[in-house]
Amino acid sequence: MIVRQPHVVSLPTFLAPCLPRSYLPVRHFQGKAKGKAKSKAKVAARRIPKPSPFVPDSKTFLSLIGRDMIQHAAKLPTWQDLFSYTSPQLRDAGIEPPRIRRYLLWMRDRYRKGLYGVGGDLEHVTEGTAKLKVVEVPIPEATITGTTIQRTKKFVVNVPLEAEDKDIQVEQLRPVKGMKIVGERTIAGPYVQPEKGARGGVALIKVQDGMWEYSRGVKVDGGERRKKMVRRKRYLEELRKQK
Repeated sequence: MIVRQPHVVSLPTFLAPCLPRSYLPVRHFQGKAKGKAKSKAKVAARRIPKPSPFVPDSKTFLSLIGRDMIQHAAKLPTWQDLFSYTSPQLRDAGIEPPRIRRYLLWMRDRYRKGLYGVGGDLEHVTEGTAKLKVVEVPIPEATITGTTIQRTKKFVVNVPLEAEDKDIQVEQLRPVKGMKIVGERTIAGPYVQPEKGARGGVALIKVQDGMWEYSRGVKVDGGERRKKMVRRKRYLEELRKQK
């Protein structure tokens, strides 16, 4: 006896709820389910970014974002805990008040997107200290500025702490974000410390508490919601004192 496979006909989607469950082609939905499972796994993997040379662990991250978050370092001991805990899990870990949790989640999301603060793009960091140096790179076409001809361009780059000038390969380096050159060779930028005895052109930047902090706003007269009421009460109190 020959058993023929039933002919599967693709039906419009609006007719699917009207058909018995056994009639629906299950194999199509299995494929979609597998695809969704894989996509969820990829999203879960992307949720935990890699540490950077400037931010090697959770303790450094909590120190950089400020707002006294370093006090919660023992509650988030590993990098995976820092970037995998949800808001309820952070609450159960004892991170209070809620505004602190919201701030941590926001800064965590910024780090995932590559929105770093000062020093986040540094590649050569030794024990929280990075070295910055001014280098001159020849440009293919000379530019005329007033009465001078500019054949080179200066950049601020990150070099290894103990590297000598002869060992630096300028072609493999990239400019450091947020830094600029003042005058001939002076490096200027947030949290930059000129190196002693270098005669300009070399500076250090170290990990400090609150380098990436976004300060909280200050409420004036009770904030936007209570401002009219507070000012009205103050006005009435001043009238009462005048009488």
